[in-house]
Amino acid sequence: MRNRHLPPGFGEQTSSKNNSLLRTSGPDEKQLNGTLALGVRSETGSRNDSFGNGTSSKTNSLPHTSGPDEKQLNGALVPGFRNESGSRNDSSQSARMSVDKLLGGLLAPGFDERSCSSRYQSFLFRKTSLYKPSSYLLSKLRRYEDLHKRCGPHTKSYSKAFKRLKSSHGSGGGCKYLVWVPVNGLGNRMMSLVSTFLYALLTDRVLLVELGNDMLRLFCEPFPNSSWILPKHFPIEGQFHSADLRHDRGYGNLLKSGIINESTESLPSYVFLNLDHTKYDLDRLSFHCNQNPSLLRKVPWLFLISDQYFVPSFFLTSTFKQEMQRLFPEKETVFHHLARYLFHPSNEVWGLITRFYQAYLADADERIGLQIRIFNTTTSPVEIVLDQLLKCTQKENLLPRVDTKHPLATSTKTRRSKVILVTSLYTTFYENISNTYWAKPTVTGEVIRVYQPSHEESQRFGDNMHNIKAWAEMYLLSLSDVLVTSAWSTFGYVAQGLGGRKPWILYKADKGHTPNPSCVRDLSMEPCFHFPRNHDCKTKTKINVGSLFPYLKYCEDLNWGVKLVSEHQKL
Repeated sequence: MRNRHLPPGFGEQTSSKNNSLLRTSGPDEKQLNGTLALGVRSETGSRNDSFGNGTSSKTNSLPHTSGPDEKQLNGALVPGFRNESGSRNDSSQSARMSVDKLLGGLLAPGFDERSCSSRYQSFLFRKTSLYKPSSYLLSKLRRYEDLHKRCGPHTKSYSKAFKRLKSSHGSGGGCKYLVWVPVNGLGNRMMSLVSTFLYALLTDRVLLVELGNDMLRLFCEPFPNSSWILPKHFPIEGQFHSADLRHDRGYGNLLKSGIINESTESLPSYVFLNLDHTKYDLDRLSFHCNQNPSLLRKVPWLFLISDQYFVPSFFLTSTFKQEMQRLFPEKETVFHHLARYLFHPSNEVWGLITRFYQAYLADADERIGLQIRIFNTTTSPVEIVLDQLLKCTQKENLLPRVDTKHPLATSTKTRRSKVILVTSLYTTFYENISNTYWAKPTVTGEVIRVYQPSHEESQRFGDNMHNIKAWAEMYLLSLSDVLVTSAWSTFGYVAQGLGGRKPWILYKADKGHTPNPSCVRDLSMEPCFHFPRNHDCKTKTKINVGSLFPYLKYCEDLNWGVKLVSEHQKL
């Protein structure tokens, strides 16, 4: 086993022998086509530095920047920064940068930049999005921010609503709340949280999130002058993770049993919406069929549990369809806009992202992200998936072929460089690809470098540091120019949505055979809704949900899932 050394910005955080944040080759670093390979030893920090620069995980953050004219991050020129000096168009460039900094108006100005560096620095690390948010979405976000400030935790309105929660009924007016309860992995959580926030926008509810210990230190607060975190010691917190208790107070069960109906004078103070993918489907049927929407609007507190991206369902109901079309005239931009609005890496995570990017990715002519997820190594052996990955990248000309006849690389002063970012629980893919480009030059003369930030071997539920690494890797993937992702993987969905990319999807290998074809270009950058309703809510007959509207199609990686696409895409 080769020695492993940590890059600037990443380091060992747990006692697990497999838990490293960079796969490196140690003192005998490989040369890949004439370029120093992955794992260059940092000369500025000790091998035992927590993040490669002597800082601890609790205090690690980027230096404060003074705004759009800040050119240095950790002493390195920010990649892609527009040089303003000496230009006759300084004023127009400055205005353009101001717009980019706020992501086309998605973000509100006025946050303390020191507390969350990523909020106003993210535009420096990626190209300006081709997709512009609608003016209606921007106005809706500003109105929501005012609502959250007025009704969020530690306000008089919240105190009144809190008292109503502890009572036996929910009569009366005032602020209403939608509490998101996390389940499953981080990718599922982020997709369901975007869906939940959208539901809050559509119904004028205040979103609060119940963040367990495994989601601490991941995200900045998204709303100005308020918090989205559900206060600790919440009265019914014990019910969040008890399926039986949640189902008893579930919306579908309350409707079916007749406990609540349109004639009910005193509604309960809270109701659960169990929208996670389990055998319990009463709430899903009631919610996605939009049963008694006016009744649901009157309940002061809704607690929503989901591991799905259920945004497409809002286009399928008459109550929300028109509003959704006004908010998102470009249908495939829902996650792209809302995820960039909601999810800002904390200073700790942003430090990991920016140091890794600057050390290994910034100077490449092209960045290629490979996200490989294997759900079952018995039905999808690692060797089969590796063969599939290589066939896909070669067939689609994503990676150059190696020159098997000439051992020396072509000597040229203008050699292009490509960086391959591998994200996987396993090291096999990194090792094979890096060995391939180390052993032989490319036929194109391009320099190839290969990096893998971590290799955890297995998904670790309930592990905060595991989620911190996962979030950093999702974000790094989203900075890629080209993406290859795995079928069914929510990890890949988040990366493609944040980055505004249509990836090549590796089909799910099954029964030990390499799929043919090995991959396919995705229809849109939107995540796939894995388990939509497949019947008509009125007639109860089965429907072809993937053909109801031009902007709703069956997913390429899951033939019963659906996703939003552009109405004008080429077939």
